[in-house]
Amino acid sequence: MSYIVEVRDVWKKFPFKRERPGFKEFIVNLPKFVKRNQNSHFWALKEINFNVKQGECLGVIGKNGGGKSTLLSLILGTIYPTKGDIRVSQKMTPLLELGAGFHPDLTGRENALINGVLLGLTREEVAERLQAIEAFAEIGEFMDMPIRTYSTGMYLRIAFSIAIHTDPKLLLIDEILSVGDEGFQKKSREALIRLIKGGVTTLLVSHNLSVIKEICNRVIWLDEGEIKAEGESSKVVEEYLKHSL
Repeated sequence: MSYIVEVRDVWKKFPFKRERPGFKEFIVNLPKFVKRNQNSHFWALKEINFNVKQGECLGVIGKNGGGKSTLLSLILGTIYPTKGDIRVSQKMTPLLELGAGFHPDLTGRENALINGVLLGLTREEVAERLQAIEAFAEIGEFMDMPIRTYSTGMYLRIAFSIAIHTDPKLLLIDEILSVGDEGFQKKSREALIRLIKGGVTTLLVSHNLSVIKEICNRVIWLDEGEIKAEGESSKVVEEYLKHSL
């Protein structure tokens, strides 16, 4: 069986960030300072293995600091594994940070054109879809105002609308469905479900467990950088909840 995403024995190490000690602190605590800097890194991910099939929606859950966002960044390729291998066979559409790649002084319409091209469409194709992008975003006259005037909710609306109208093949989503008003969250979930049913492969990181259960076929629970459980959505979520109480 061919997979869209393959993660093989992936480990990721980061250095600890510490403030430099003053001269007095350095002298007084020299033994402790030397000892702690002999091990001045931590493993954000340890021995991660999984595959994602075409059209599958894989959820990733866990507490803050568990390694979820690090995993998506590794798959996207913005950072690299310390050990292991990641293979991705489809073009990725990331929704990891609201407004990433937007120019604050350009309008929503202008940013939609630029981001659509960056996501693989021609300028003509983006222009043909601008009306649909605008209609889904529902930001009215703000479509022709500079992005710097947008609220967080408006960033979400335009970013999500651009992404779903650019023929995504592999969506990487980090918490973006949990932002905005209830109506837009529902609308976004429905749009995402339509994409998944149409064959779009999705990796979804979220603390919203009801969304995870509703959308995802399978779930991975990350805990302190390791896969604690993997399997059918409702079962993994229930197990996670039991250990989180």
